[in-house]
Amino acid sequence: MSVLSRDEILKAISEGEIEISPYDPNFVGCASVDLTLSNEFRFYKPGREVIPVNEQTDFKDLTEKVIMPEGEPYLLLPGQACLGITTENVKLSPRLCGLLEGRSRFARLGLFVHITAGFMNPGINNRQVLEIYNASNNALALIPGTKICQFIFMRLAGEATYHGKYSTNIL
Repeated sequence: MSVLSRDEILKAISEGEIEISPYDPNFVGCASVDLTLSNEFRFYKPGREVIPVNEQTDFKDLTEKVIMPEGEPYLLLPGQACLGITTENVKLSPRLCGLLEGRSRFARLGLFVHITAGFMNPGINNRQVLEIYNASNNALALIPGTKICQFIFMRLAGEATYHGKYSTNIL
């Protein structure tokens, strides 16, 4: 596997191996593409019950969806987690996979943008769900439209396509 450089990302986009919608060529960096935060969030409902960590547990049963009105941020308190989703839909050919990573400028504020499950499978065609956590001592205002994370593209040895449970990635 090899990480695609800016030139290789642009080539893969022009050849249809990568499709990003909406797409802004200014978001292509030296080895990644920035993705923006949408206005859709899921916050964890308060509770003290024991949640089984198994294949049957559905995050939607533990969270509540909120769509922020235009221009309003989502306030994430210290020690709190939420789910967000990118504005952009990313479609990959079966020959590409990737990693979704936070941006260092926000990590320095104590914001974890993608806690775990950062591997993006080959052949995906979806928006990216973000597991967001505030590790700081301050409330953080998550502003929709912010370039919140970066997608790193990798060339796969062979071909494969993900058809799993989260292939649609809807909050």
